[in-house]
Amino acid sequence: MTSPSPPTAPDPDAELQQRRSFVLSVVQPGLEGLMDGSISSLAPLFAAALATHDSRTTFLVGLATAVGAGISMAFSEGLSDDGKLSGRGDPWLRGAVCGGMTFLGAIGHTLPFLLPSFTTALVLAVAVVVVELLVIAWIRHRYMDTPLGSAAVQVIVGGVIVFVAGLVIGSS
Repeated sequence: MTSPSPPTAPDPDAELQQRRSFVLSVVQPGLEGLMDGSISSLAPLFAAALATHDSRTTFLVGLATAVGAGISMAFSEGLSDDGKLSGRGDPWLRGAVCGGMTFLGAIGHTLPFLLPSFTTALVLAVAVVVVELLVIAWIRHRYMDTPLGSAAVQVIVGGVIVFVAGLVIGSS
Protein backbone atom coordinates (compact mmCIF):
# COMPACT_ATOMS: atom_id res chain seq x y z
CA MET A 1 0.00 0.00 0.00
CA THR A 2 1.40 3.38 -0.91
CA SER A 3 0.96 6.36 1.29
CA PRO A 4 -0.47 9.50 -0.21
CA SER A 5 2.14 11.93 -1.35
CA PRO A 6 2.46 15.05 0.74
CA PRO A 7 0.93 18.20 -0.72
CA THR A 8 3.39 20.22 -2.70
CA ALA A 9 4.00 23.86 -1.91
CA PRO A 10 2.96 26.33 -4.56
CA ASP A 11 5.75 27.25 -6.93
CA PRO A 12 6.49 30.97 -6.42
CA ASP A 13 7.96 31.22 -9.92
CA ALA A 14 4.78 29.77 -11.43
CA GLU A 15 2.64 32.17 -9.40
CA LEU A 16 4.78 35.11 -10.52
CA GLN A 17 4.53 33.98 -14.15
CA GLN A 18 0.76 33.61 -13.82
CA ARG A 19 0.45 37.13 -12.35
CA ARG A 20 2.70 38.55 -15.08
CA SER A 21 0.62 36.88 -17.77
CA PHE A 22 -2.61 38.21 -16.25
CA VAL A 23 -1.21 41.73 -15.98
CA LEU A 24 0.09 41.71 -19.58
CA SER A 25 -2.95 40.16 -21.22
CA VAL A 26 -5.83 41.56 -19.13
CA VAL A 27 -4.89 44.30 -16.67
CA GLN A 28 -2.63 46.37 -18.94
CA PRO A 29 -4.99 46.40 -21.95
CA GLY A 30 -7.93 47.01 -19.62
CA LEU A 31 -6.16 49.86 -17.88
CA GLU A 32 -5.11 51.33 -21.21
CA GLY A 33 -8.72 51.19 -22.39
CA LEU A 34 -10.17 52.58 -19.18
CA MET A 35 -7.70 55.46 -19.20
CA ASP A 36 -8.32 56.20 -22.86
CA GLY A 37 -12.08 55.97 -22.54
CA SER A 38 -12.28 57.99 -19.35
CA ILE A 39 -9.80 60.71 -20.20
CA SER A 40 -9.89 61.20 -23.97
CA SER A 41 -13.68 61.38 -24.02
CA LEU A 42 -13.75 64.25 -21.52
CA ALA A 43 -12.96 66.95 -24.08
CA PRO A 44 -15.65 66.07 -26.66
CA LEU A 45 -18.29 65.34 -24.02
CA PHE A 46 -17.84 68.48 -21.97
CA ALA A 47 -17.27 70.64 -25.06
CA ALA A 48 -20.62 69.42 -26.39
CA ALA A 49 -22.24 69.98 -22.99
CA LEU A 50 -21.07 73.58 -22.71
CA ALA A 51 -21.66 74.41 -26.36
CA THR A 52 -25.24 73.13 -26.40
CA HIS A 53 -26.48 73.08 -22.78
CA ASP A 54 -28.59 70.16 -23.98
CA SER A 55 -28.54 66.78 -22.23
CA ARG A 56 -29.75 64.78 -25.25
CA THR A 57 -27.17 66.19 -27.65
CA THR A 58 -24.43 65.76 -25.08
CA PHE A 59 -25.51 62.16 -24.49
CA LEU A 60 -25.41 61.40 -28.22
CA VAL A 61 -21.91 62.91 -28.53
CA GLY A 62 -20.75 60.87 -25.53
CA LEU A 63 -22.35 57.67 -26.83
CA ALA A 64 -20.78 58.12 -30.26
CA THR A 65 -17.42 58.82 -28.62
CA ALA A 66 -17.70 55.72 -26.39
CA VAL A 67 -18.71 53.40 -29.23
CA GLY A 68 -16.17 54.77 -31.70
CA ALA A 69 -13.33 54.79 -29.18
CA GLY A 70 -14.18 51.28 -27.97
CA ILE A 71 -14.11 49.87 -31.48
CA SER A 72 -10.95 51.76 -32.37
CA MET A 73 -9.08 50.67 -29.25
CA ALA A 74 -10.21 47.03 -29.66
CA PHE A 75 -8.74 46.93 -33.16
CA SER A 76 -5.65 48.88 -32.14
CA GLU A 77 -4.80 46.58 -29.24
CA GLY A 78 -5.83 43.39 -31.04
CA LEU A 79 -3.75 44.18 -34.10
CA SER A 80 -0.74 45.67 -32.28
CA ASP A 81 0.98 42.27 -32.02
CA ASP A 82 0.08 38.59 -31.98
CA GLY A 83 1.45 38.19 -28.46
CA LYS A 84 4.12 35.65 -29.43
CA LEU A 85 7.10 37.99 -29.45
CA SER A 86 5.94 40.26 -26.63
CA GLY A 87 4.42 37.56 -24.42
CA ARG A 88 1.30 39.72 -24.03
CA GLY A 89 -1.11 36.88 -24.73
CA ASP A 90 -4.00 36.33 -27.09
CA PRO A 91 -4.67 39.41 -29.26
CA TRP A 92 -8.42 38.67 -29.36
CA LEU A 93 -8.59 38.72 -25.56
CA ARG A 94 -6.47 41.87 -25.29
CA GLY A 95 -8.52 43.61 -27.98
CA ALA A 96 -11.83 42.69 -26.37
CA VAL A 97 -10.66 43.78 -22.92
CA CYS A 98 -9.18 47.03 -24.17
CA GLY A 99 -12.18 47.90 -26.34
CA GLY A 100 -14.68 46.99 -23.65
CA MET A 101 -12.90 49.01 -20.99
CA THR A 102 -12.56 51.97 -23.37
CA PHE A 103 -16.30 51.91 -23.92
CA LEU A 104 -16.93 51.55 -20.18
CA GLY A 105 -14.62 54.46 -19.35
CA ALA A 106 -16.31 56.77 -21.84
CA ILE A 107 -19.91 55.75 -21.20
CA GLY A 108 -19.64 56.21 -17.42
CA HIS A 109 -19.66 59.99 -17.48
CA THR A 110 -21.97 60.03 -20.52
CA LEU A 111 -24.88 58.24 -18.83
CA PRO A 112 -25.79 61.15 -16.52
CA PHE A 113 -26.84 63.08 -19.64
CA LEU A 114 -29.82 60.75 -19.95
CA LEU A 115 -31.29 62.93 -17.18
CA PRO A 116 -33.48 65.73 -18.50
CA SER A 117 -32.01 68.32 -16.14
CA PHE A 118 -28.83 69.56 -17.79
CA THR A 119 -27.40 71.02 -14.58
CA THR A 120 -27.99 67.83 -12.59
CA ALA A 121 -26.49 65.75 -15.40
CA LEU A 122 -23.42 67.98 -15.60
CA VAL A 123 -22.76 67.85 -11.85
CA LEU A 124 -23.27 64.08 -11.79
CA ALA A 125 -21.00 63.60 -14.82
CA VAL A 126 -18.21 65.53 -13.09
CA ALA A 127 -18.66 63.35 -9.97
CA VAL A 128 -18.47 60.21 -12.12
CA VAL A 129 -15.23 61.50 -13.70
CA VAL A 130 -13.69 61.91 -10.23
CA VAL A 131 -14.65 58.33 -9.33
CA GLU A 132 -13.29 57.03 -12.65
CA LEU A 133 -9.95 58.75 -12.13
CA LEU A 134 -9.66 57.39 -8.59
CA VAL A 135 -10.47 53.86 -9.82
CA ILE A 136 -7.77 54.17 -12.49
CA ALA A 137 -5.27 55.32 -9.86
CA TRP A 138 -6.20 52.38 -7.62
CA ILE A 139 -5.80 49.87 -10.46
CA ARG A 140 -2.38 51.34 -11.30
CA HIS A 141 -1.44 51.04 -7.63
CA ARG A 142 -2.82 47.51 -7.21
CA TYR A 143 -1.55 45.88 -10.39
CA MET A 144 1.24 48.06 -11.75
CA ASP A 145 2.97 48.64 -8.39
CA THR A 146 2.67 52.42 -8.71
CA PRO A 147 2.53 54.27 -5.38
CA LEU A 148 -1.09 55.32 -4.84
CA GLY A 149 -0.28 59.02 -4.37
CA SER A 150 1.80 59.13 -7.55
CA ALA A 151 -0.83 57.25 -9.52
CA ALA A 152 -3.57 59.60 -8.32
CA VAL A 153 -1.58 62.73 -9.14
CA GLN A 154 -0.61 61.46 -12.60
CA VAL A 155 -4.12 60.41 -13.56
CA ILE A 156 -5.80 63.50 -12.10
CA VAL A 157 -3.36 65.89 -13.80
CA GLY A 158 -3.99 64.22 -17.17
CA GLY A 159 -7.75 64.25 -16.61
CA VAL A 160 -7.79 67.90 -15.55
CA ILE A 161 -5.80 68.96 -18.62
CA VAL A 162 -8.21 67.21 -20.99
CA PHE A 163 -11.25 68.40 -19.01
CA VAL A 164 -10.07 72.02 -19.20
CA ALA A 165 -9.47 71.62 -22.95
CA GLY A 166 -13.09 70.53 -23.32
CA LEU A 167 -14.31 73.46 -21.23
CA VAL A 168 -12.30 75.96 -23.26
CA ILE A 169 -13.43 74.50 -26.58
CA GLY A 170 -17.05 74.23 -25.49
CA SER A 171 -17.11 77.80 -24.18
CA SER A 172 -15.74 79.27 -27.42
